[in-house]
Amino acid sequence: MNQQAKSKTEQNLNEAFAGEAMANRKYLYFAKQARRLGNEETARLFENIAEQETAHAFSHLELIYPAKSLTVRKLLELARDGELYESNQMYPEFERIALEEQKPQAASEFVAQARESAEHAEIFEQAAKRFHALAKVEAIHAGRYEDALKSLDKDNRARI
Repeated sequence: MNQQAKSKTEQNLNEAFAGEAMANRKYLYFAKQARRLGNEETARLFENIAEQETAHAFSHLELIYPAKSLTVRKLLELARDGELYESNQMYPEFERIALEEQKPQAASEFVAQARESAEHAEIFEQAAKRFHALAKVEAIHAGRYEDALKSLDKDNRARI
């Protein structure tokens, strides 16, 4: 991700999204732990607030990725690119730092996550290819239907 090419507001929206998304996941984890500790009321409280954090995150995403600018192909490309960033840049750098700081468990976690991110990128890439192929087939079908409708139109006009 090239943060330098983004305005400060765009950077702030991305940071706000990250904070809200992280709060959502953290509160769901806290809910799981509260439930494990036998406190259902606190677990439900965390889950309720987590839902609100998701709504906040979605509000930020709507500004980062306006719906009118999105297509299925664009969504798949964005997802693939994010996973490639994680697998090729982010996690390898995190692993390097963890090894420097002699934190082998964290380094192992980063290696595993990089591998999974690469797998996710491939899944999104394959889905994009299938979508592209399907779009071509659909265009062919649409052309055939259009030709059939034109033919029917001609036949109907000839009968009048």
